[in-house]
Amino acid sequence: MTGSDQLRKLLMQATSVSQLGLPPSLAVDLLYRILFTEGDASVARLAEITRLFPQVIDEIMADMQHDHMVEVVKAGALRVSYTYRLTDEGTARARDAMERTQYIGPFPVDIEAYRKAIGLQTAERQKITSTEVKQALNGLILPENFHRRIGPAVNAGSSLFLYGPPGNGKTTVAQAIAKMLAGTEPIWLPYAVSIGGQIVQIYDPLVHTPFVPPESDAPTGKTGFIGVDKRWGLFQRPSVMVGGELTMEALELRFEPIAKIYEAPLQMKANGGMFLIDDFGRQQISPQQLLNRWIVPLETRIDFLRLQSGQTLEIPFRQLIVFATNLDPSDLVDAAFLRRIQMKVEVSGPDEKMFYQIFAQMCQNLKVPFDRNGFVHLLQKWYREGGQPMQAVHPRDLLKTLLAICDYAGIPPQMTPELLDESCSCYFVGGATQ
Repeated sequence: MTGSDQLRKLLMQATSVSQLGLPPSLAVDLLYRILFTEGDASVARLAEITRLFPQVIDEIMADMQHDHMVEVVKAGALRVSYTYRLTDEGTARARDAMERTQYIGPFPVDIEAYRKAIGLQTAERQKITSTEVKQALNGLILPENFHRRIGPAVNAGSSLFLYGPPGNGKTTVAQAIAKMLAGTEPIWLPYAVSIGGQIVQIYDPLVHTPFVPPESDAPTGKTGFIGVDKRWGLFQRPSVMVGGELTMEALELRFEPIAKIYEAPLQMKANGGMFLIDDFGRQQISPQQLLNRWIVPLETRIDFLRLQSGQTLEIPFRQLIVFATNLDPSDLVDAAFLRRIQMKVEVSGPDEKMFYQIFAQMCQNLKVPFDRNGFVHLLQKWYREGGQPMQAVHPRDLLKTLLAICDYAGIPPQMTPELLDESCSCYFVGGATQ
């Protein structure tokens, strides 16, 4: 059986309670909580929230009605069109269900199904062509053949270390990679998983973007299966981007004491996609702490998480990890950690030719007439004589400052030496004599 066939079988619609892969009591409790919260609810509404097959809902509701936990308040020609309401006894049961957890949403899938699905969808390396990488980096002025440093890292799908002085596009390069990955083959992910009766919510609207197929009907392609269990969603490859706000807690299962559910850690949300740690070395956790946390997952591609009960879980660690830093890598982490990062790519400052190209492009983007004499003056006074190190971000920032000055003075944008000097004086600290 091929990987595609295995995935198709794994995602097959559950049409009965016995096919859910989890204890029926979890589904019963979920329906109790929805009815307790909403009052009257139709089978269609219950199916919409839980993403369970209507016949599965009907099967459970029939048992609940038999036990006098619910009553029919609106009937139709078919049972799947019925609308239900809790009885007094059912309301008491619903309160008990709310005590266990307040989770209301898609019914989870078993953790083992999640592991298999991630494994099947990440078993083969991404096949990114040089044309696709060049297109992704098309808006950036970069050294010739820079794409040959990025493409192999993306195809390897393991880890990438971007380093170099600030302001030269490391974050922009990483964002371009994320956008490129989002345009590749989509991925099936569950909205939530169940581990030993505990619910872990994976879906995050800030991370998971639903895949919109080119046709209006069922998705096509290798992952476009018909009759998929709606507890699974088809998403663009996810991208998680964090900076200095990253804490150790964000890398562990986070328990919400009021709702009594777990939220998946960031690396679990990023499975199948990319996880960018921007400004690495300036997080609220030290590089050494992150090293200790991830040195095994980077090697084995398996992560271990812990529930409050102490139970340890094995979770796939299958995403492209990108570290971006302005600091010297050798000052941040030891050789053991760097060895586990497959590709290291320096994003250095531009030379004068690249700086000219970036400046001309920014002038076009910001609608500032490019003046060669003004540019030569800027280059000579502030960089050659003034000692300012060239950064790829300078043209954009200086031109925006120039536009603000011209707007305040009520004059059209122009690259005169005087206006460029005034812009540089506002932008650089220490003047042109560094």
